[in-house]
Amino acid sequence: MKPALAIFVKTAGLSPVKTRLAATLGTAHATHFHELAAAATAAVARQCRPALTPYWAVAESAPEASEAWPEFENLWQGTGGLGERLHHVYSELQARHGSVLLIGADAPQLTPSLLTDALHALAAPGNPFAMGNAADGGFWLFGGRMPIAREVWQNVRYSQADTGAQLRHALAASGGTSQLPTLADVDHASDLDLLAAALDALSDPLPAQRSLRDWLRVILSKAPQQVVDA
Repeated sequence: MKPALAIFVKTAGLSPVKTRLAATLGTAHATHFHELAAAATAAVARQCRPALTPYWAVAESAPEASEAWPEFENLWQGTGGLGERLHHVYSELQARHGSVLLIGADAPQLTPSLLTDALHALAAPGNPFAMGNAADGGFWLFGGRMPIAREVWQNVRYSQADTGAQLRHALAASGGTSQLPTLADVDHASDLDLLAAALDALSDPLPAQRSLRDWLRVILSKAPQQVVDA
């Protein structure tokens, strides 16, 4: 069985989307960002088939949510906090596929080569886990090839400056974690400049990444109040 890639997403109209971004940009723009970023992330995942089997890890269980995320098989994230949902998706896919990569749609500047590097790290003898750190201290990618206890996921404090370090420390007893390059992910409007620069720096962006970059240029050219009122 090929390794799995789960892309965590929320469905507009069923769950609040990018709430911290919406506080500055407004709900409509924050929702559109999430949709464009998810499309860019899916385009990268598509480039990695058949080496990877992509899934949408969808926050909602309603039929409308599955209809909103076509092409890849849908997997419900389950209930509870982020740790509980990470455990649910990881354990389900690890049992099916052996090796699993978990990502969000918040770092759409990722590339097929980064996902390939993560797969190579998991396939190599030695470390059973791989992590791509986020610039804010979290992680934009987590991968593993062995079961992880629910308590490991639950005991990590998420959205903290040391979230990634906490998870690596919690996993140390089970094996080492290979490190992938650090990427900036998007939580706040202040992160958009970094994302735009990262997309500009891509040597061969995919069409969906170019679409996101072009939208960002328009958004970043506006004054904050113009963006919120648009």
